[in-house]
Parts: sequence; structure tokens; C-alpha cells
Amino acid sequence: MTPPPSVSPSSPTVFISGAAAGIGRATAVAFARRGYRVGAYDVDLGGLASLREEVIAHGGDIAIGHLDVSDAGDWALKLQEFAGSSGRLDILVNNAGVLNHGRFEEIGLQTQRRMVDVNVYGVMAGLHTAFPYLRDTRGAQVVNLCSASAIYGQPELATYSATKFAVRGLTEALELEWRRYGIRVIAMLPLFVATAMVDGVDTGSTRALGVRLTAEDVAEEIYAATHPSRSRLPKVHYPVGRQTKVLAGMAQVSPAWMARLLIKTVTRT
Repeated sequence: MTPPPSVSPSSPTVFISGAAAGIGRATAVAFARRGYRVGAYDVDLGGLASLREEVIAHGGDIAIGHLDVSDAGDWALKLQEFAGSSGRLDILVNNAGVLNHGRFEEIGLQTQRRMVDVNVYGVMAGLHTAFPYLRDTRGAQVVNLCSASAIYGQPELATYSATKFAVRGLTEALELEWRRYGIRVIAMLPLFVATAMVDGVDTGSTRALGVRLTAEDVAEEIYAATHPSRSRLPKVHYPVGRQTKVLAGMAQVSPAWMARLLIKTVTRT
């Protein structure tokens, strides 16, 4: 990693949930090496501590802390600590998420409720709590980690897929609603990524499509999406990886029955 530009009080800021490992960690590193002041938050304090050492060793500026995304009070406290007296929040990355796989009827409701609490309510709590900081920061942006499973419902990932549909819908609505405040809201849609989240996941989709993306691939796409070239047309959805781009493109031009047939064939259900 090359040393980042000098980080000063006027440097842009990014707040990342679920930053101790995987996509969140790679995103923290990607922004830190480009001169951002990074706020990295998670329930895994050990992972955050090693991330902090890595970023500081290369001259970056990072704040870390415990964050349970399903606790709005925790969000409020950590955002206040990170933004400080300036109240500045340039980018919020809602990355924290959990995944359980298997047949819907075989996954306990407590486990499914946790996916909803973290993947949906956790994003809602972050957005709602961060809004005043985003509103008062010129050019603020929100990145919601969605998924290719929000293109069409995925067998053996039913509740996870449903949570990502919810995040996609929330993103689309707020992209329109928050334009009046100058806040840009986008969704990243990667397929399966080689992180601990997919360790041991064995579904028709993973067997057919494989796990071809790295956390660093997604992090670089997040950085690029938050620094777009000038365009008159707003872009909301960012498919990550060739496979996802093909699936997303087909979904836009194909009738629903064809999308269903494609998923049925891929997942062998």
C-alpha cells in the first residue's frame, strides 16, 4: 500500500459499519489510503484493532469503535463521536450484514429475525440517525451494500434475499426523497464474495456460479461509485462483477417468467 495523502481536519470522512473484516475492512483500507478520515465500526473489536494498526502503519487516519447496528442509540453515540464538533459526514457505508442459508422452513425464526434486524433495521437505523450529519455536509453520499440476490429471490437464501430487496427498495426511495438535501444514495450489488460470510455456504447458486469476487474488488467499486465521472443521468444501482452485470442487464430487458426460469435453472430448484 502506498502512503495516503496527508490527512488533515479538512479531509473527507467515511463511516463504515461492519468494518472489522471482509468488504467493510477492505473499504476502510481503500478510503484510508486515498486520504480519507475513516470511521470503522463493528461488534468485533479484535478485528477493528488489527485494522487500525494496518491503517496507521501506512499513515492513515482511523477511528474505531463497537457498533451494534440494530441499536439506534449505539448509532447515535458513535456518529456523534466520529463527526465531532464539525458534524461532517461525507460518506456513510452501510455494510454490516449477516447471512444464513438453507431451506426456509428449516431455518429457525430467531435466526431469520436476526437477519432482518441486522440487514434491514440496521440499515434503517444508520440512515435515520446519520441523516442530520449527511444533510449538513455538502455533497454527502450513502452507499448501501445490497446484493445480486435482490435482482430475483434466491432459493436457499430466501430471507437473506428478502432483506436485500428491502435495502434496494429503501435505497431507491431515499435516492429520490433525499435529492432535495443534496444527498446521493446508491446501492452496490455484488454476487458472492470470498469473505467469511460465505464460508461453508453451499447452495445451488454458489455451486453453479462460484465465488469469483474478492472484498478488495468490491471496495474498489465502492470507491469508484462514490467518485463518478460527470453525468446528467443519476445512477442508483451498481452491479459488481461481470456475472452480476449480466444478470442485472437480463433482468431489465427480460419478462418475469424468463428471470424465474433463469434462477430456477441456475439453482436447480
